[in-house]
Amino acid sequence: MSTATEISSSISQPSSDQLAPPLSLGELTWRRFRRHKMALFGAVVLILLFLYSFGGALFVSEDYANLTDTTLRLQPPSAEHPFGTDTVGRDILARTLYGGQISLLIGIAAVLVETIVGILIGAIAGFYGGFLDSLLMRMTEAVVTIPQLFLLLVMAKFFAGRVPNIVLLGRTFSGSVVVIVLIIGLTSWPYLARIVRAEFLSLKENEFVLAARATGTPNWQIIFRHILPNSVAPIVVSATLGVANAILTESYISFLGLGVQPPTATWGNMLDGAYNYIETAPWLWIFPGTLIVLIVLSINFLGDGLRDALDPRSRAV
Repeated sequence: MSTATEISSSISQPSSDQLAPPLSLGELTWRRFRRHKMALFGAVVLILLFLYSFGGALFVSEDYANLTDTTLRLQPPSAEHPFGTDTVGRDILARTLYGGQISLLIGIAAVLVETIVGILIGAIAGFYGGFLDSLLMRMTEAVVTIPQLFLLLVMAKFFAGRVPNIVLLGRTFSGSVVVIVLIIGLTSWPYLARIVRAEFLSLKENEFVLAARATGTPNWQIIFRHILPNSVAPIVVSATLGVANAILTESYISFLGLGVQPPTATWGNMLDGAYNYIETAPWLWIFPGTLIVLIVLSINFLGDGLRDALDPRSRAV
C-alpha cells in the first residue's frame, strides 16, 4: 500500500527539472560552449593577448618601441630588455606590444571586408536565384582561382612606397597596411558567400519568409531582418576563423619582407631576417613566433567551440 502511495505521489509531484523554466537561446549556447574546454582556453588566451597588446601600450610608448640604438643590438633577454633586442637595438618586448595591435587590427579589418562582401553576394545570389545567382556564383568561382598569396606578393611589391603613411589616433601606420587588408578581404569572401547562399536557399521558402512576402514586406527587409539573422551562426564561425587566416597570411608576406613596412611593426615583419640568427639570437624569432602560434591556435579553438555551440542540431547541453 505504501509503495502505491509513493508511486502516485511521485507522479503527481513534478521533478525540479520539469519545474525549471526553458533555457533561452543565449543560455543554451553558453552551456554548449562551456562544455568545449579548448574553446574556453582559446577565449581566455585571446583576451590575455588583447590585454597584452592594447593594455601594454599604456606603459610603453611607440617612440620607445621604434627607438634604435646599435650599441644595444642583439642583446639577450635581461631585466632591462625581457625579450632582448633586435639587430638595430630596438626592444623586442615593446615591439611585440605594438606589433600585436597591428596584427590583430589587420585580421579584424580584413574579416570585416570579407564578411560584408561575402554576405552581400551570398544573400543576393541565394535570395533571387536564377540568372543573377548563376552570374554571381561564376564570379565567385573566378575569384577562388586567384592565388591569394601570389596576388599579395605582387600587389605588395607594386604598391611598395606608393601608398602614403596614414596617421590615425596619433599613430602612424604604413600605407601597406591598407593594401594588405583590402587584398586579403577582397580575395577571402567566396567561401563565406557560398555559406550565406546555402543558408538563404534553405530559409527563403520557410513560413515566416512567405508570410513576410504576403504582407508586402520589401525584399531588402526580408533579406536583412528575417533571413540574415537566422543565418548568423555560420557567419560568426567563418568570420572568427577568418581572423586567424588573415593574421597568418600577413605573417607570410611580412616574413618575406613584402608585407607591412616600417615604421609599423607586426609580429610577422619582426620575423623578417630572424632566420639569419636562428642559433645565435633565437629570441628574435621565439617571442613573436610564439605569439603568432598562440593567437592562431586560440582563434581556431574559439571557432570550433562557437561552431558546436551555435549548431541548432546539437543536443549537448
